Amino acid sequence: MTLDELVALTRARLGARARRVVPPGPLVQAAVLVPLVDRGEPYVLFAKRTEDVGTHKGQISFPGGTLDPLDASLLDTALRESEEEVGLPRAAVEPLGALDDQETYATQFVITPWVGVVRERVVWRPDGAEIEKVIEVPFGALAERASFRVEHWERDGVVRPVYFFEYQGETIWGATARILKGYLDLLEGPA
Repeated sequence: MTLDELVALTRARLGARARRVVPPGPLVQAAVLVPLVDRGEPYVLFAKRTEDVGTHKGQISFPGGTLDPLDASLLDTALRESEEEVGLPRAAVEPLGALDDQETYATQFVITPWVGVVRERVVWRPDGAEIEKVIEVPFGALAERASFRVEHWERDGVVRPVYFFEYQGETIWGATARILKGYLDLLEGPA
C-alpha cells in the first residue's frame, strides 16, 4: 500500500465511524501522535523512552504526553509533545483524525491517539531526557499478523489481552500496541 492509499483509507475509515471517547474522570488525559512517515512507502514512527522517565521506562511508545492547561486541544497536546520529544515540527504534520481513546490500567491515563501524515523529510532529534531514540517501522511489517502476539494478563481481578509487536529486536506492547492494533483493525474492517 502506498502512503497516499493509506492516507485516503485512514481518512475514510476515521470519518465513517463514531470514535470511542472516555468521559472525563479520574484518569489523566494524554494524547499521542501516530505518525505515518513517507519513506517511499509508509512507515510508522515510534519513540523509545529512556530509563530516566517517571513512567514506561525503556518502553516503545508513540510521541505524546499529558494534556497541558495551555494546550488548546488534545491534538495540540500530541503535536506539542511530538515536537518536544522527537523534533517533529507541528507544521510538518497533516492530522487525519483521532482513533479510539485507550486507558492505561497500570498508570491511570486515558490516551487520545491522533493519526497524522508527515510527507517532508524531518531530522529526528530525540530529546535524550524522555526519548532515547526514534524507531521507524515499515507499515507493511506491522500489518503482517505474524508480527504480533497476544497474551492474557490479570490485573485487579480482570483478565485483559496484552498485545506485542516485534520488530528488529524491539518490542512494542501495552497501550501503544493496543492503539496500533486498533488502527490496523480499523483499516482491515468492512468499508
